[in-house]
This record gives sequence, C-alpha cells and structure tokens, in this order.
Amino acid sequence: FPEIIHGMSITFRALFRPKFTRQYPEERWVPPPVFRGRPVLVVEDETNVERCVACGLCARVCPSLAIEVQAAETELDKERYPERFEINMLRCIFCGFCEEVCPEEAIIMSKEYEMTFSNPKDAVFGKDKLLIPASQLKDRLEFLKQYR
Repeated sequence: FPEIIHGMSITFRALFRPKFTRQYPEERWVPPPVFRGRPVLVVEDETNVERCVACGLCARVCPSLAIEVQAAETELDKERYPERFEINMLRCIFCGFCEEVCPEEAIIMSKEYEMTFSNPKDAVFGKDKLLIPASQLKDRLEFLKQYR
C-alpha cells in the first residue's frame, strides 16, 4: 500500500512542474557529441580518401545485420578499400557497435536524426550518402578520442 502512495506523489509532483515544449520545425534540437545519430563514413579532408580499409568488422559486429561491405584492392598505402559499403537504415538500431569496433575510426555515429523514407529502397544508404568529410564530424571525433 505505501508504494502506491509514493508512486502517486511522484505523479502529482510531475503534474505541477513547468512544461517544456520545443517548437520543432522552427526550433531544432542540437544534439551533444555523445548522441548517436545515423552512421557515416569518414573521408580525410586533405587527401579526400576514405578511412575505411574494408576489414568487415562493422558488418560482423552489427546485431541487426544492417551493414554490407565488399572489399577491393587499391594502389594506395592502405591496400584495400570498400568497393561497396551499404547500410540499411531501416534495420540499423543505432547501437554504435560498428563505431566501437572500427580500428581506423572510419565509421562514426553522426548528429543526424531526421530520416524519412517513402520507399524501403531509399533507406539503403550507399557510399554516395555515407561519405562525410572529417571536418564536419570534428565534435564526434574529439569525443571518441577523449573516451578511447
């Protein structure tokens, strides 16, 4: 019986607290660096070369099997690159395992949280939608360096 009274007191206190409403389309939420938005691939600013070496760890660790990687060889120092890299955003659960396991910091959880799809095929992001310059991901990369 006392638990019910305690629960009701918490509810009534919440009823009389001031309310907070964000006027969404006009007033956007700016996520903190710890936020895990959609995964993206990092491209080096100076060389315009993607960091990914197509090791496939991200695809293996993904619990929802949302990532597909197909490797190819290159003449650059890193020897391999992803010929095809796709993430099915309908399957992605934004867990961040791919980001944690990547040895090159090539896949990063961005700040993007607004994604709508009218067709399931539009939700499969290829390299054209995934490659983002490192300068745009500076906050998240600094956060990762701080906690690794």
